[in-house]
Amino acid sequence: MPKGKGAAKLKIQVLAGGISHERDISLKSGRRVADALADFGAEVIIREPDHQLLKNIKADNPDVIWPCLHGASGEDGALRDVLALSGVPFVGSDAASARLAWDKSIAKALVSKVGIQTPPYVTLPKETFRELDAEGVLASITHSMSLPVVVKPARSGSAQGVTIVHNQTELGRAMVDAYVYCEVAIIEKYIEGTELAISVIDLGAGPIALPAVEIEPLNGHYGYDSRYTAGETNYYVPARLPGVVLEKAARQAILAHETLGLSQISRIDVIVDSQDTAWFLEANVLPGLTETSLLPQAIIASGYSLGEVYHSLAEAALRGRK
Repeated sequence: MPKGKGAAKLKIQVLAGGISHERDISLKSGRRVADALADFGAEVIIREPDHQLLKNIKADNPDVIWPCLHGASGEDGALRDVLALSGVPFVGSDAASARLAWDKSIAKALVSKVGIQTPPYVTLPKETFRELDAEGVLASITHSMSLPVVVKPARSGSAQGVTIVHNQTELGRAMVDAYVYCEVAIIEKYIEGTELAISVIDLGAGPIALPAVEIEPLNGHYGYDSRYTAGETNYYVPARLPGVVLEKAARQAILAHETLGLSQISRIDVIVDSQDTAWFLEANVLPGLTETSLLPQAIIASGYSLGEVYHSLAEAALRGRK
């Protein structure tokens, strides 16, 4: 695990902001990461990923880049392709793996092939939805899955555009809401159970799962407001489930991380049902790092400081890309 403060400190450029729907969250994550790194002794520079990006990287000459960009461009691989051109190591997955995880339908298909259970789902591109008998298609889907179902954008973060649909009349509106964020929507069977966020980090010796965070939203749905408004959600870390169940879920999270080819940091979201089956929901290439986010809670529960782990991740990125 992380080294202590005797370790050599790095010059780290933190990227935060961007133009995605999650810009505000990115700015908060970036500030929290920068503060933690600075407290640990690193030299930190915060930058926006704008038209001056490559010029700023050259001028700053950092040892490592710490991307704190959520949503499209930050997690869809586009930014990571550009960062690779700079030649400077960066924390997290490469562009190809980020693309696999960012598209929930692709991620679900890949993890299911290695035996990880994921709720039954249908993927509907917006154009296909328009061209076909939309009402008939939706009726057939809900008949085959039975309600409730979850409608979500195939590519989006922070639960934006996600709706739990309990009756047929809500489904059309839910599809419209999902298409606001992405041209492809997923209709997924709703699994009732305990929601867990399992953060996975790899500091060079292989991926390990941090203590699972149990999520209990007070309004019943872990949506955008529940994620980023203090007091809207109860968190329990470690989660209030039997150890054998948590160990199995942790192994599954590590397998999902490896199957998608993710590097150094990810968060795997699962639902554990009443039969203790863990269902894969999605993988997050760059989990939230704000004051209410889940990965920081898992780090603290594991007995380390945020600065220790964030700096160790930067060191791992530096070693891995030399």
